[in-house]
Amino acid sequence: MAKAIQIRMGGYGPATTGFSRALKFIGERLAQQFGDRIVVKYVWNIMDFGYRAEDILWLVESGVLTLGYQSSSYLTDRVPELGFVDLPFLFSQNETARAAMDGELGTFLASKIEARVNYRILGWYENGFRQISNKVRAVRTPADLTGMRIRVLPSDVQARTFELLGAVPLRWDLTEAIAAIKAGTIDAQENPFANTVTYGVHKFHHYHSVTNHFYISRPIFLHRTAFDAWPSDLQNAMREAVAASVEYQRGLAEEEDVASRRAIVDQGCEIAEITADEHALFAKAVQPLWADARTMYGKEMFAMVA
Repeated sequence: MAKAIQIRMGGYGPATTGFSRALKFIGERLAQQFGDRIVVKYVWNIMDFGYRAEDILWLVESGVLTLGYQSSSYLTDRVPELGFVDLPFLFSQNETARAAMDGELGTFLASKIEARVNYRILGWYENGFRQISNKVRAVRTPADLTGMRIRVLPSDVQARTFELLGAVPLRWDLTEAIAAIKAGTIDAQENPFANTVTYGVHKFHHYHSVTNHFYISRPIFLHRTAFDAWPSDLQNAMREAVAASVEYQRGLAEEEDVASRRAIVDQGCEIAEITADEHALFAKAVQPLWADARTMYGKEMFAMVA
């Protein structure tokens, strides 16, 4: 009998998060189809074992893990085209963003990642729209961010965004950010509400603002060497399982957003709903970045989100 194929899936959040549940969805579906031909194992949160969140990238690229996910911003240094989807206010609603990532834009970006990294990209989970939280004051306009030290994802585009908004951006891994927030050594962070609650940030930040400044996706990547060596039926089944898990995860993300907003309020925090006029001030402040982006990325990429 042939040796069972090992499939090790990992992430960087508790087993209760939508991302972890999506991994379990994949594993259970494959186990039902292939039985003892495969062995599926999970590492829900690599940070529990002393790794940084960004380490998921090399853990999969080297084959220690078979499958993982990570916010696309973490790959922008190696795949500059991914900076395009870090642009502020690129998307205004989930439906438009999902269509772009499931369509021509997502296919284009996947090809750019695969050209530079030992991955197979099989889909895009939704990290969703990001909001600002801080311990200093309510943020309703860019002026309210003046001088705030804010953690951002490791992306030059995101750092430039918050410079234009008047803040002091810190390109840090999630591991560093959580420690600094708990120690009170930085003022602010930006994340979807679900992440803010998952990592307990709402216990340290009183002020939250619905800015929707970035929409971020998380590519689902597999160790290419291992995946390409699988029999075709397992490859096809993995592609189908990941595609189904994307729809499942996005539904969970919607539920998590509602539950997380409730948890933030229940903690005694404030959530500022930004008005259209206030939102326009944020969009105006980042126009220099957009002007540069049109030259940097070209009209072809912008046409992919039209």
